[in-house]
Amino acid sequence: MKQRVITAVALLALLALVVWQINTPLFVAVIAVFSAIAANEIMKCSKLDNKFILIVGTAFAGLLPLFASKKVLMPFVDAEVWDKVISFIPAQAYIIILVLSFLLAMLKGYSHTRFEQVAIAIFGSVLVPYGFSIFIRLRDMYMNEQFGIYLIFYALICALATDTGAQLGGIKFGKHKMSPNISPKKTIEGAACGIITSIVLNAVALVLYNYFADAKLDAAGVTILMICCVPVSFMGMMGDLSASVLKRNFDVKDFGKIFPGHGGVMDRFDSSMFTLALTYVMALVFFA
Repeated sequence: MKQRVITAVALLALLALVVWQINTPLFVAVIAVFSAIAANEIMKCSKLDNKFILIVGTAFAGLLPLFASKKVLMPFVDAEVWDKVISFIPAQAYIIILVLSFLLAMLKGYSHTRFEQVAIAIFGSVLVPYGFSIFIRLRDMYMNEQFGIYLIFYALICALATDTGAQLGGIKFGKHKMSPNISPKKTIEGAACGIITSIVLNAVALVLYNYFADAKLDAAGVTILMICCVPVSFMGMMGDLSASVLKRNFDVKDFGKIFPGHGGVMDRFDSSMFTLALTYVMALVFFA
C-alpha cells in the first residue's frame, strides 16, 4: 500500500507538470514516451523476442504522436514547416512499410517468431500510439485551444470518475455481477454508480469551463456533452474489461512494472484509450 501511495503521488506530480506545460513540446514528449512504453509492454506480454520487431515497433510508436498535428513542435518548428514534413508522404505509406518489415522479420526469424506475435506487434505499434496521439489531436484541432484541452479532461474524467465511482459503488451496493468470467469484482450497481459519478463530475467541470473560458459553450453544446457522457463513460468500463481480457490471454497480472504498485502505462491508460477515442469521434461529428 505504501508503494502504491508513493507512486500515486509521483504520478499526480507528473500530471500537474504535464497540465502546466500542455501547450508546449514537453506535453508531446511525455505522450510520445508513454506511447512507446505502452507499445513495448504489449509486445513483451505476447512473449515476442524478435529484437528487430521490438525495437522498430517501439520507435514507431514513439514517433507516431509527432505526426498527430502540425503544431506539435511549436515554437521550435513552425506549424507550416512541420505540416509540409508530415504531409510529404501519406501516413498509410509508413504503416504499409512497417507491416512489410515486420512480416519480413518474421520470415527471417521464423523459428521463434509467430504470426500472432507479429499481429500483436502491429496492434501495439500502430493502434496504441494512435490512441495516445488523440491527446494531441484534441488539443490542436480547434482555433480555440481551451475547448480542445477541455475535451481531453472530459475524456479523462469519464475514465477515472467512472472507474472510481464503480469501485466505491460496487463495495456499497454491488449485488449483481456484470462480467463474472472477466472481472468478478465488477457489478451492475457499481457500473451505474460509476456513470452517475462521471456525469456529476463532468457537469461540475463544464460549469467551471463556461465560467473561466473565453469562448463559452452554448446550450446545444452543453446538452451534447452531457448526453455523450453516458456512452463515453460506458466505453471507459469496456476499455478496462478489454484490458483484463488481454492480460488473461497473456497470462500476466499487469502489462508492465514502470509504476510500482500500479503496473505499466497500459494499466493506467486502458480506460482512457477508449474514452479518448469516442470523445474524438464526438468532437469530429458534433464540434467540427
